[in-house]
Amino acid sequence: MIPALVLVAAVAALTAHTLVNATAWLRRPGAGPVEVTESVAVLLPLRDEADRVTPCLRALLAQRGVPELRIVVLDDGSTDGTAEVVRAVAGADPKVTVLTGVAPPPGWLGKPHACWQLATRTDPAPTVLAFVDADVVLTPYAVAAAVTELRAAGATLLSPYPRIVVRTVADRLVQPLLQWLWLTFLPLRAMERSPRPSLAAAGGQFLVVDRAGYLRAGGHAAVADRVLEDIELARAVKRSGGRIALADGARLATCRMYDSWPQLRDGYSKSLWASFGHPAAAAVVVALLLLLYTAPPLVAVGALVAGAPVTAGLALAGYLLGVAGRAVSARATGGRAWPDALAHPVSVVVLGWLTLRSYHLRKRRRLTWRGRPVS
Repeated sequence: MIPALVLVAAVAALTAHTLVNATAWLRRPGAGPVEVTESVAVLLPLRDEADRVTPCLRALLAQRGVPELRIVVLDDGSTDGTAEVVRAVAGADPKVTVLTGVAPPPGWLGKPHACWQLATRTDPAPTVLAFVDADVVLTPYAVAAAVTELRAAGATLLSPYPRIVVRTVADRLVQPLLQWLWLTFLPLRAMERSPRPSLAAAGGQFLVVDRAGYLRAGGHAAVADRVLEDIELARAVKRSGGRIALADGARLATCRMYDSWPQLRDGYSKSLWASFGHPAAAAVVVALLLLLYTAPPLVAVGALVAGAPVTAGLALAGYLLGVAGRAVSARATGGRAWPDALAHPVSVVVLGWLTLRSYHLRKRRRLTWRGRPVS
């Protein structure tokens, strides 16, 4: 009885924290007409993105509210004609510059090197840099709204997380977990105010930075060998004295991260080990998640069969509280709440398996992404 009460109390507290984050502390930039007077460079690193860069680039070309907008594209060793697609879509638009990337030198991973080339090879005039991935589609005032929020927050780095587009069962099980983990376990207000680098988070799909602060932090050169270069960049900004902020970017951007289960599986496997660090830490976190969110429905069924209705009721309450937290997170970030939240225990199991796979592949030096080793 007492263990069940403790479990329910813990899940209730975490769900309450999710609600506070989602309703009181999460920044929500407006998507309506807004204009900025600063010069802004949107930086788009591409590697073999011919099949999906067109919607992203068309959305960038349609941006409003930024009179001095520049779009700089880096073709990072693509072999599928990505650069040709970019030139066909952009035409002769003077806002667009296409750069040819060079292979990353020893000690560099591909994504940080591509971003660093973009940041250092673009015109020095823009005071704000916006990094955008090829799977992101921005709404017409997204860049202007994000820059406005960056300045309003007094931040060096703003991460407006896009609305994740889900189409498959695997998408619906796994993709919403990132926002849920942030809103449930990350103290957003403290993260913004605290100078501690360990208290940092960011999503690299859409990242807006003050250029001077970015360079002061060392830019992507400071995170050259980091798999989670977005989070590490946020930490570098804090170490240099800058501030970071997270925002709900669901009204500004959408993102379809992976097109298939193998892509999703491999995408998470390449980076989950870096999220947790030491395997013992990963084991502890995954065990706690399983205890809090997967055990309750199993205990409820077992207790009901064993003729312990009070314990079954408490366990059911724990399960429903976990479902509520997942639903709150989905509602707050433009995701799909029902019936997906009901499968939250299964989502946690899949996350645990992906984490185990990530460490397994890293130990055998078999982690790769887009044809390049990542560990």
